[in-house]
Amino acid sequence: MYNHYFHLKGAPFSIAPDPRYLFMSERHREALAHLLYGIGSGGGFVLLTGEIGAGKTTVCRCFIEQIPDNCRLAYIFNPRLSVEELLQSVCDELGVDVPGAGLKAHVDAINRYLLESHAQGLNNVLVIDEAQNLSAEVLEQLRLLTNLETNERKLLQIILIGQPELRTMLARPELEQLAQRVIARYHLGPLSEGETGAYVAHRLAVAGAGGQPFPPALTPAIHAQTHGVPRRINLLCDRALLGAYVENSPQVTRRILNKAAEEVFAGEPAPRRPLRAPLAVGGVLAAVALSAAAWQALPSHRAAPQAAAAPAKTPAPAVRPAAPSTVPPVQANEANALRELAALWGQPLAGADPCEAALRVNLRCHQGRGGLYELRLLDRPAVVTLHDGPRTGYAILSAMDADSVTLSAGARRERIDLATFVARFGGEFTTFWRMPRGFREQLAEGDRGHDVDWLNARLAEINKAAAPKADRPFDANTREWLRRFQAAQDLKADGVAGPRTFMRLNQLTGVPEPRLLAAAQGK
Repeated sequence: MYNHYFHLKGAPFSIAPDPRYLFMSERHREALAHLLYGIGSGGGFVLLTGEIGAGKTTVCRCFIEQIPDNCRLAYIFNPRLSVEELLQSVCDELGVDVPGAGLKAHVDAINRYLLESHAQGLNNVLVIDEAQNLSAEVLEQLRLLTNLETNERKLLQIILIGQPELRTMLARPELEQLAQRVIARYHLGPLSEGETGAYVAHRLAVAGAGGQPFPPALTPAIHAQTHGVPRRINLLCDRALLGAYVENSPQVTRRILNKAAEEVFAGEPAPRRPLRAPLAVGGVLAAVALSAAAWQALPSHRAAPQAAAAPAKTPAPAVRPAAPSTVPPVQANEANALRELAALWGQPLAGADPCEAALRVNLRCHQGRGGLYELRLLDRPAVVTLHDGPRTGYAILSAMDADSVTLSAGARRERIDLATFVARFGGEFTTFWRMPRGFREQLAEGDRGHDVDWLNARLAEINKAAAPKADRPFDANTREWLRRFQAAQDLKADGVAGPRTFMRLNQLTGVPEPRLLAAAQGK
């Protein structure tokens, strides 16, 4: 109805899954990376959770398009099935002939098929959407299907996609064996305020909008009304455009947006908040009294990596040379873990708030939710959040290779099998990065100072150019160099020197910081 009025070629905020309007935020890309990592690791289960409308199906569609050619895919989107019905659905999806009836006939046929596929060099992946609707009996049967394995990998990999209740289900004692086989998990959170604005602008641009039906000043209100959930953004913006059309307004106003929200969300509960909000830099890190009970996980027998080199002033306890532990070391107090992490940078931190204390010694906290993918990219030790059902603990991740990680908490330091780690790691972490003297959050053209000198010198070094003179201003040429550097490093090429840009510059220009992957790289 409003398309002609706003000169649009199509409905930009339809909730139909039109691939032309695909918008992949950083969170969606990270979730996709976890799924691709899972099928390449030879493990059993991969878990993707998120609120209703968060974009899980979008990620799943992208994943299906990118699976390797040697993978055969079975996709089940209606899991309200009995055990036998589920097995029949798997056979139908994979094209397995079942000579007979009953559970045993189906299981035997699937096992024969998996062995034949493996002999041909093929992998099989089972994707189950809306997996929170699976019964405990069906989940147990899925676990039994993953029992078939070679010395190197399991012959069936299963991806469970569902709402947050799925995480709660897998924390039940009767499903502990299945939870131990989850080799990668990611919780898809809502879009940030900035991503919400980019999402709205992207869909309007695809629809051919020439102007700005939604002024940028409305982005905070859109984010507040929808909490960054893509489906709710679509519903709200669609109704707001209709309201602007009815009122003959060239743009959506705040009043129109608020009225649209009242109509669209009337009587509906607001979407649930993320399971754990990121810590605010400068806020007081509360100590929570949590149990440090032994956490069971899959054992392994791979060789231990060396500890990552770091300029620590206090000597760290040596990694035990024994086989990987099945009990990750954790502590209840995140602030204490951050103080231990800062020691790897050679900086003792005093005070109740380690992130605030770090600023006084030119260190800065960086909170992330990217999981293994992001940690490998940043390549630096971090305090990771580990979950055991409702319990939460913190450990320092100081080294990582293809098979294991090294975790410590207090005096205890252990090498942990990667499957054990990812089964408890929800993706949340905090790390430090060394910032230049006089660092500012954002530089404007014409700015001068120590941070501008540092940035100019590092970019010149990267580009093999002559060292610039001191007190040179931040100008258009510097910003263009910065954009080119960001694009080459797969960073957001916005010409803004943010934390990830500085961290990558630190890595490439020899700024002394501890590395996460140093041990693996040195082998």
